[in-house]
Order: sequence, then structure tokens, then C-alpha cells
Amino acid sequence: MESRQLGTSGLRVSRLGLGTLSWARSADTEDAANQLAAFVDAGGTLVDTADLYADGEVERTLGTLLGKVVPRDRVVLATKAAARRADGPFGGGASRGSLLA
Repeated sequence: MESRQLGTSGLRVSRLGLGTLSWARSADTEDAANQLAAFVDAGGTLVDTADLYADGEVERTLGTLLGKVVPRDRVVLATKAAARRADGPFGGGASRGSLLA
């Protein structure tokens, strides 16, 4: 799979990314593991997710798969952090506290 430089970050990522939104809709953990393994085996390195996919369940699933299904250092994770899911300090968004949590 072809790769490219990601801006000025110094990272090289695959030109194709694995989107995980469908994991919240139609893929169970086993399906997600198979998709992740096949993607990395094909040379993929960029995995896209978001904390609002299935109210965070997709990121929890991905967290359990990394290190067990594929080595964590083989993928670059891209996520979105601007959406607020609830009021209050832990409702999401792009605040420093929310990103660290």
C-alpha cells in the first residue's frame, strides 16, 4: 500500500485509512478484529475513529484490539475531538481535559 507524509508531522501513513464508524453499526468485536488485522496485513497504517462513535464504544473496542490483534506501533490513530456529547466538564469537545481523558 502506498504511503504519504502527513503534513509536517514527520509521520508517514498509508494513503488509505481504516474507518471504524461501521464498527458501531454492523461489526462486532470479532469482525472489527478481522478488519483491523486484514488492513494492517495489507500495509495500512492509518486508523480513523471518534469518541462519539457508539458513545465511545468504538474507541474502547479499538483499545482492546491494539496490542492483541496488531502491534500498537504499527498504526497511527486519527480521531475527532470537537463534538460535545453532553454538558459539563467531561462532555467531550476539544478541551485539554477532554482530550487527556
